[in-house]
Amino acid sequence: MREIQVLDQKTIDKIAAGEVVERPASVVKELVENAMDAGASAITVEIRDGGSTLIRITDNGSGIPKDQIRLAFLRHATSKIRRVEDLAAITSLGFRGEALSSIAAVSQVELITKIPESLTGVRYCIEGGTERVFEEIGAPSGTTFLVRHLFYNTPARAKFLKSPAAEGNAVASVVEQLSLSHPELSFKFIQNGQNRLYTSGNGNVKEAVYQIYGRDITRELIPLEGENELFRIRGYIGKPALARANRNFENYFVNGRYVKSKLLAKAIEDAYHGFMMQHRYPFTLLYLEVDGSKVDVNVHPSKMELRFSNQEGMYHQLCLAIQNTLLGAERIPEIHLEENQKAAKPEPKTAGRPAPPEPFETKRKILLAETPAVYGSGQGKSPEEQKKKMVSSSEPAPAVPAAAPEEPIKKEEAPQRVSGEGRPEQLELFREKLLTDTARPSHRILGQIFDTYWLVEYQNALYIIDQHAAHEKVLYERMMREFQNKQVTSQMLCPPMVLSLSGSEAQLVEKYADVFRETGYEIESFGGKEYKISAVPANLYQVAEKELFTEILDRLEEAGEGAPEVIRERLASMSCKAAVKGNQHLSRQEAEALIDELLTLENPYNCPHGRPTIVSMSRYDLDRKFKRIV
Repeated sequence: MREIQVLDQKTIDKIAAGEVVERPASVVKELVENAMDAGASAITVEIRDGGSTLIRITDNGSGIPKDQIRLAFLRHATSKIRRVEDLAAITSLGFRGEALSSIAAVSQVELITKIPESLTGVRYCIEGGTERVFEEIGAPSGTTFLVRHLFYNTPARAKFLKSPAAEGNAVASVVEQLSLSHPELSFKFIQNGQNRLYTSGNGNVKEAVYQIYGRDITRELIPLEGENELFRIRGYIGKPALARANRNFENYFVNGRYVKSKLLAKAIEDAYHGFMMQHRYPFTLLYLEVDGSKVDVNVHPSKMELRFSNQEGMYHQLCLAIQNTLLGAERIPEIHLEENQKAAKPEPKTAGRPAPPEPFETKRKILLAETPAVYGSGQGKSPEEQKKKMVSSSEPAPAVPAAAPEEPIKKEEAPQRVSGEGRPEQLELFREKLLTDTARPSHRILGQIFDTYWLVEYQNALYIIDQHAAHEKVLYERMMREFQNKQVTSQMLCPPMVLSLSGSEAQLVEKYADVFRETGYEIESFGGKEYKISAVPANLYQVAEKELFTEILDRLEEAGEGAPEVIRERLASMSCKAAVKGNQHLSRQEAEALIDELLTLENPYNCPHGRPTIVSMSRYDLDRKFKRIV
């Protein structure tokens, strides 16, 4: 056995750096959090080459006193805690005292700092854990860190860094997270000499969201606020239309700290179940305040992970808060006709004007060839006579174009609140929900198109209802309500349906016979491997196929203790099989009845698979498309 020895301090520091300093983004996070703990109100982050060659963090905080600078770079030196009991009530962002020591062990660090009470500041340089310079210097109050050549003395670590662009994006993400967690602080981020982000620090969360994510996301947010015995919560959740293919837009902060938690992520995603498509993830920006004694942030050196003392309670309360907010807001996606205007190809020009859109131009040319007496110029009629001929019909006469292009008509209507981008704000405060008892009498049903969609006019907006998705959701919630109230009705099958089941499938049928009976099935053994189904839930009578029943059995093998709920959920989801299809004509009375039943649902805006049942298009967008307003 080899002799046991105590490691030297440089080796210890480099091992510690491996836990705390994973990449340039880790350095930025640690130093910015220190600046925030120092009371800074404005912080500037600048990087070059993804942060591998230079990281500069400047703040206007309280600075570091001259006699404490060397102490700050020692391991486990901190101003945040004094004894082990302080860990239970920690409120600052950093407290271990490892950050500066670890960063200095694997880079060249230059510190310039000054406290407000001092006339001069201090410049301190430390490379690879070894002090190089300690001198007085003129400087403004606050602190500036310059971290150069990260991992210069640990090439094995430097080798695993990603490209400068990827590392730069990771740093940008950290700055964005910190600016969202503390909107009362002003952040500036500079990458390779270019400004990437600036927040004013006025405390307006939505303004910070706009600076980071842009207009489209900001206008689709729903405010959330609540309190229970476990936590206080505030923030915003995105409408289901903001769904993304990954979890990158799930932002949640616990006691001011950006964290990642499987528990919180599951609560968020389960709350959105039924509101969006499968394998899609929501946008959230949630701020949770939890008693410090009931949460452990000391799980990992990066402090990105945490544990709660009441895991189950946190899950249920967060899930409930999000669900209640979603159910209380109208979530009809709005179609914006001008969204892709910049990407669209320019229209061909004719005599200084855009060419008329197809297919109207093609039809007009055919008419020109077929009816020269009306449109031709060789019949001896003057232009005035031709115009008179053209408008002599029962339809209102079109306006005769003047020599100069007609000016767009300015809308003379009630003033609308307009956002900074020129669009009216879709404030639910000023626009009543479509699906309410008070709004229903004002619905103007225009008709059905493509035997699939119903058009409804209401309050300066056009609503388009997908009859299949809407009917699907009506049937789904009707079945779930019947299951809960134990009012399920069965429909007898004549002749009965006979299935051959495997041994494991037969065991499942016997084990959950009571649950199947409660949901409307009547099943009994028919000898050997055969089972006879004499009745099915009434809503599934027309689609009582063998495949649907065996699909339930397949799901039961994976469900475990949640099997009864799986049966109910799967049966309700099968309502799509019985729902009216697209390309199927409905009468106006049937459409009226469908809309009336949508009014009774908790979530009428999404089908069981998460697809929208209704989309809307504002009159504002239509007017812009037809150049009635500019």
